[in-house]
Amino acid sequence: MEKWSDKISSMTSSPAFQDIDVETLAQVLATADPEVQLVDVREPQELELAAIAGFENLPLSQFAEWGDTIHSRLAADRETIVLCHHGMRSAQMCQWLLSQGFTAVKNVTGGIDVYSVRVDPAVPRY
Repeated sequence: MEKWSDKISSMTSSPAFQDIDVETLAQVLATADPEVQLVDVREPQELELAAIAGFENLPLSQFAEWGDTIHSRLAADRETIVLCHHGMRSAQMCQWLLSQGFTAVKNVTGGIDVYSVRVDPAVPRY
């Protein structure tokens, strides 16, 4: 069983993903574009504390369960926005998606924590 940490450590240099701020994420969410893929890599118990509607949950700790099926879950040529708590795990996921041939990958800097502060205070902080 391959672990997420093994995949990260085995990656070589690949193209860079784009960082977006939470205000840009809010604009994307407001358009409700069905072509944009939204991925939240936090753990299920984190989602119970705070979540943004429309994101598919692919927890990094469960990489062995979904890693081999990423191309049946997401389209590699569509815009893919990745979110976590502060932006570190989502950056790792973005790097991995690029290594899998994804072409329009964006990381939400500051994650859901900053989203709660700057965009929607109704989203609880933890």
